[in-house]
Amino acid sequence: MDPLESFVSWLLFDLLKIPSVGHFAEALNFFIYDIIKVFFLLIVMIFLISIVRSFITQKKIREVLGKRREGVGNLLAALIGIPTPFCSCSAVPLFITFLESGIPLGITMSFLISSPMINEVAIALLFSLFGWQVAVLYVAAGLAIAVGAGLLIGRLRLEGEIEKSVFKKKNGAIGNWKMKWRERIDYALERTVSMTKKVGPYIIAGVGVGAAVHGYVPQDFLVEIAGKNNPLAVPIAVLIGIPLYSNAAGTIPIVQALMAKGMAAGTALALMMSITALSLPEMIILRKVLKPKLIAIFAAMLFVAFVLVGWLFNVLLV
Repeated sequence: MDPLESFVSWLLFDLLKIPSVGHFAEALNFFIYDIIKVFFLLIVMIFLISIVRSFITQKKIREVLGKRREGVGNLLAALIGIPTPFCSCSAVPLFITFLESGIPLGITMSFLISSPMINEVAIALLFSLFGWQVAVLYVAAGLAIAVGAGLLIGRLRLEGEIEKSVFKKKNGAIGNWKMKWRERIDYALERTVSMTKKVGPYIIAGVGVGAAVHGYVPQDFLVEIAGKNNPLAVPIAVLIGIPLYSNAAGTIPIVQALMAKGMAAGTALALMMSITALSLPEMIILRKVLKPKLIAIFAAMLFVAFVLVGWLFNVLLV
């Protein structure tokens, strides 16, 4: 039992005299423990990533990506997606800005895929709940999907599937920040507070659902229907995730609880990828700038990629 777990047990069962047995006790212990752990690591991660982000402006991004060829440009776009907006619906406006600036479609697609799926929130939660191995594997898979899908879309020459209205807009100059370190720290502190307030309700809701699953769903309930022995569980999980909408903050705690009850790791993580990067609201917003053919190709690529990654994770994560 780690120190935090010991502290939570003492707080609930010794100090507050809550009965230590039963579904409610198990769910409450899970909720308090995860809330403290997740928020602590989240705050640290957001602060550190915000320091990095203080060096990145839209102007710099456009300068860097506009000069790169495919491959390198796709990788850079996917990496730039990490410290940028934490959900798909907030990443789309920046994606549109890049298109308007003349950055190649395939490269902008790599950014669009990685931004909601891999960010400081996702990394902090994955690390805190599953350990560094799962976090690294998830980030590597997310980058591979973002780069691979972006490259393929670029090779298909689908620029004709972008709405013409995109290219009629002109962006004004975007200033470059020349911050001193005191300003960067102040910016990081301000963004840490802002982001924590923004994702806090998602975390509380996600951990709450996870706690309910952890405390009340019978042990091994999901083994038969969503365990490693059911290969159809992964594509079904991806399909289930499409009409849902959340971000990593709300999804990962639920994924943790599902895995604790017997859902295979790859199936659960494929569900998370689908919810965060292939959601129906994102597709609706993208329709403003992309034609249906390109949206269909984009969605199909992600569906296949998430299923393959889910199967791979089920093999690697024992």
